[in-house]
Amino acid sequence: MSQPRFASSLLCCALALGLAGSSLALAQTAAPVAGLPDFTGIVQKNAAAVVHVEAKYSGRRPKGADPAQGQDDPQAELFRRFFGMPMMPSPEDQAHTSLGSGFIISSDGYILTNNHVVDHADTVTVRLQDRRTLTAKVVGTDPTYDIALLKVDAGGSLPAVTIGDSRLLKPGQWVLAIGSPFGFDFTVTQGIVSAVGRTMGNQDQPDTSFIQTDVPINRGNSGGPLFNLQGQVVGINSQIYSDTGGYQGIAFSIPIDVAMNAVEQLKTQGYVTRGQLGVMVKPVDDDVVKALKLGSSKGAIVVSVSPQSAAAKAGLQAGDVILAFNGHPVEQGSDLPPMVAMTKPGTTVPIEVYRNGQDKTVNVTVGTMSRDTSARSSAGTPAAPSGGADALGLSVQSLDQSARNQLGLKAGEGVGITDVTGPVASQAGLQPGDVILMVNQKKVGSVEAYKAATAGVKPGDTVLLLVRRGDATNFVALTVPADKDE
Repeated sequence: MSQPRFASSLLCCALALGLAGSSLALAQTAAPVAGLPDFTGIVQKNAAAVVHVEAKYSGRRPKGADPAQGQDDPQAELFRRFFGMPMMPSPEDQAHTSLGSGFIISSDGYILTNNHVVDHADTVTVRLQDRRTLTAKVVGTDPTYDIALLKVDAGGSLPAVTIGDSRLLKPGQWVLAIGSPFGFDFTVTQGIVSAVGRTMGNQDQPDTSFIQTDVPINRGNSGGPLFNLQGQVVGINSQIYSDTGGYQGIAFSIPIDVAMNAVEQLKTQGYVTRGQLGVMVKPVDDDVVKALKLGSSKGAIVVSVSPQSAAAKAGLQAGDVILAFNGHPVEQGSDLPPMVAMTKPGTTVPIEVYRNGQDKTVNVTVGTMSRDTSARSSAGTPAAPSGGADALGLSVQSLDQSARNQLGLKAGEGVGITDVTGPVASQAGLQPGDVILMVNQKKVGSVEAYKAATAGVKPGDTVLLLVRRGDATNFVALTVPADKDE
């Protein structure tokens, strides 16, 4: 009798354990499922504000022109010289259509996308969720941030996204993308934020700090929005890291704060300005830590300071370790350029540095970075200036005696370049911080003297400048374009 009772007891125990185990397994399974986000509300609310972008290219370019550089293509010249034949035209030289995504940021028809989606396109159209196709005007572009602002006239109010704050993003948060991969409109993909503040080293966008995600992104997603769980746009899907050309688990988005900063400038002035310190920095490695007896490898060590730059005027020195910029810690060398670039020129900010064993604060009035002359605005390619100082595409300022002393100049010698706005001056290599000593063999020591020396300059003229950079002095010849097509 005891045996059946024992068996019965075992069976009851087994059943009890089995039920308990099943309940535990169900509980373990249910908990994560219950915690997964439901993205349907975000999609229903925002899909109508996402657009499919088509940029059409005729394939007709100015002869020999490379749109990315504004000069003759060296590869084409190589083929002509060594093979006696023209190089096969690249896809950019042939009629084709570029596909991408975008999103409406205001009900009056302003749309954000990537610059590389519409760069140098002859016509741009956008297709809405209701299947309407509208011609878009390119209000302006910023190649450095890879931002393009479009405008459409839909004859009424359009649905628009809600802009969030990308600075609040943290690794591990859920995010959602809507776009047109391979032309499949309004495709939804999701993932998490893998990292924030990701810089791309010495590649094309050193002044942009990206959001890294594992959201599946493919060709055609470029320019589309990245949403947080509140349904707010926190980024613009821009790049993937791949050795196959397809998605491999790593995608990068431009923070929406960076993009909206560019938008406001494109609307108001047609181009984007960025802050500049005028320093070259490198990461703080172990050798620097040992040599300077630093507590950690955080910060960026200053390698050199450009003469007459914002950093030079504030007294920053080679060997300074920049620990914080405007209250934001500099964890590594690559953190600094995006911080500076996002600062409005003319703003005075505190910079915390480590110098000679001590921490100190230096106040710097941020300068202006040279404009990207490949940027496009709604005004089209500007006509060549009618003449005078503006024809050279340079902005200058007078030098104080302290600056002249640093350069070994006498009183009344030279004017400093503060901005390079003309393509000819840019291609000649002139940059802010350079000092112009002479214009066509006439000495210039003030802005008034510079304007007087250039007063007679006309389109087609060649002007000879004597330019000082650091300890080197050289002549630079600038030929003013004869017409807007040159």
